[in-house]
Amino acid sequence: MKDELHQPLGRSRHEKTRETPADGRGRRLAPWIAFIVLGGLGAGLYVSTVRDPLLATLGGRPYAIAKIDPYQPPPPEPTPAPQQQLTQAPAQSWERDHIVTVGDIEQLSGVKVTRNGPSGPGPIIIQVQPESSGVRLAPAPDHRIAEKGRYGTLPRISPDGARPMDIYSRPFVPSPRLKPNAPRIALIIGGVGLNPQTTEAAINELPETVTLAFAPYGPGLEVAVARARTRGHEVLLQTPMEPFDYPQNNPGPHTLLVESAGDLDDLHWLLSRFSGYAGVMNFLGGRLTADEKALTPVLADIAKRGLFFIDDGASPRSLIAATAGQLSLPQSRVDVILDSGSAPQSIDAALAQLEAQSLQNGAAIGFANAQTQTISRLARFAREAERRGFAMAPASAIVARSGHPAVISGVSK
Repeated sequence: MKDELHQPLGRSRHEKTRETPADGRGRRLAPWIAFIVLGGLGAGLYVSTVRDPLLATLGGRPYAIAKIDPYQPPPPEPTPAPQQQLTQAPAQSWERDHIVTVGDIEQLSGVKVTRNGPSGPGPIIIQVQPESSGVRLAPAPDHRIAEKGRYGTLPRISPDGARPMDIYSRPFVPSPRLKPNAPRIALIIGGVGLNPQTTEAAINELPETVTLAFAPYGPGLEVAVARARTRGHEVLLQTPMEPFDYPQNNPGPHTLLVESAGDLDDLHWLLSRFSGYAGVMNFLGGRLTADEKALTPVLADIAKRGLFFIDDGASPRSLIAATAGQLSLPQSRVDVILDSGSAPQSIDAALAQLEAQSLQNGAAIGFANAQTQTISRLARFAREAERRGFAMAPASAIVARSGHPAVISGVSK
């Protein structure tokens, strides 16, 4: 045979043969012509026999029929009950992909998350909310223990004998995890109400057992005091008193002066600044507290109104304890001033001294002014006190141990 399939390897495909050009082309085209004719006859026979209109339309090309159902979204996964969410939260991942909302952060961490502004982007501020004991203070003002004065509402003892210190003090609720006679520590933060930022920090960051002493100045005192008491903080009123270097060192308007101490007009202005305080605390006052004649009418009026008094402990010449004893005024004195030094080491040393005083005497009072770093340090100390065997108490619970029993919420301390 002379076709290309049977040519020897290596022979040129253009090599001439004995066939004429016309004969070669005819032999090669004949099989293809027969295949095309037979294929067309077969396709026509199939279409005419099966009579498939779609197949006829498509010219014999193959096709498939598939059923298309409407999309049905998968059913949502059941949402766990709140109690299940709380128990499952620790097992969830803290990776960024799993925390998509502020609510997720709050649920997983137990902290309060707010933004720096009402809305929109901005830094996230995380506030750790102190644990609540469930203690709720009585609303203020209570009309039974209030009277109208020249400058506003003044506290008083009710006709049935109820005192503001009875109604407005925070009850002392010892932890069941502590020994019954565990030493008590009271922390008082002064100067609250003067600066909005530190006021918010004192109200929100400090445990509710910490007592807040509000200065009689500053805007929105009634609102701030109400918020503090709603959070569970016992509240005191700070009264500015004349220091030895007055007027170079001036505590502020309506300062109680030695020369005018018999005139109680300034005292009544101070006492009417807001409602809900259980006791009074001096601010400065080295000269006035050392003068028995000037001090007596001030303390007598405070005792007559059913309040207790806290000496800030700054003046070694103070006669508050002796004078209050003569007037049957429940009182106590600060044992340790915690922020006499600004360094963190000095505050830690003062807190260690406060614990030592509490162990020795059964109770102790520490005082500091409302400063951001001090508030943070004292908040940590107060939260850890129980673990070290100390009972955190409101100031009124320490006053009750001073020899003049105070009846707080109907329970003799």
